[in-house]
Amino acid sequence: MIRSQHLLKLSCSTLLQNSRNMAAKKRKSVKPEFEADDSSSQNQEKKQKPENQWIPPNWEEAYENLRTMRADRSAPCDQGKRDKSKYTLKEQRFHTLTGLMLSSQTKDDVTIAAMERLREHGCTVQNLLDTSDDKLGKLIYPVGFWRTKVKYIKGACQVLKDEYDSDIPRTVEGLCKLKGVGPKMAYLCMEHAWNDCVGIGVDTHVHRIAARMGWLEKECKTPEHTRKGLEAWLPKDRWREVNMLLVGFGQQICLPIGPKCGECLNRELCPTGQKWTPSPKKKTPTPKKKKA
Repeated sequence: MIRSQHLLKLSCSTLLQNSRNMAAKKRKSVKPEFEADDSSSQNQEKKQKPENQWIPPNWEEAYENLRTMRADRSAPCDQGKRDKSKYTLKEQRFHTLTGLMLSSQTKDDVTIAAMERLREHGCTVQNLLDTSDDKLGKLIYPVGFWRTKVKYIKGACQVLKDEYDSDIPRTVEGLCKLKGVGPKMAYLCMEHAWNDCVGIGVDTHVHRIAARMGWLEKECKTPEHTRKGLEAWLPKDRWREVNMLLVGFGQQICLPIGPKCGECLNRELCPTGQKWTPSPKKKTPTPKKKKA
């Protein structure tokens, strides 16, 4: 009797051990859904963040210096405050689009003067459609390629009347479908006409200065490539301001030919400024921070 009980216990113990071994084998083949180790989960989160995203060194300091140098808003692009009193919001949006169309290959003061003449004439979609090509040409002359721009403006006016109830498109794609309107104009128009900053407006100044300051990871041969290069790293809350800063800076200090690196607060931060040497015939000016 005792022997039988002992054998029964041994048998039960063997069965229990075998079942445990089988369960252990099954568990080995199952992959855990969650990591028990906190450090592993933290590493996983880090991998998801764009740690390898390229960002230019010292860009925040350089950006603040740009704000300081542009504090007085005295560049040509800052001029030309408009009288909006007699025009509706819809008509003011049309003025923004027209001004951008005129600005291509044209100095700001010439564009501003042309827009003032158009406003005095009556700058509405219908009135410009009723204006002869000859008269419209005289109003916008001497903007660059004024004859071509007469055709573009007239063509745009017809599209706006037929398809947008004399308003302007509310998307970059819609604006770019108008002849004479490119991406730079479209992004600036979205910002200033619709108060919707969906991208950085890159003109010749922004294109040039972004490259000079080392703000692009790769060489960008076109303004559109520069836009994408800047938007890849520049925080979106700076997109609205950066065009205004760089355009005025390019008109006053970072000139296309003969940039005034000696007057620039970013001389030591900018790759181009670091290579700059003063002319022996001229006195080297000391960069001065403008009073706030």
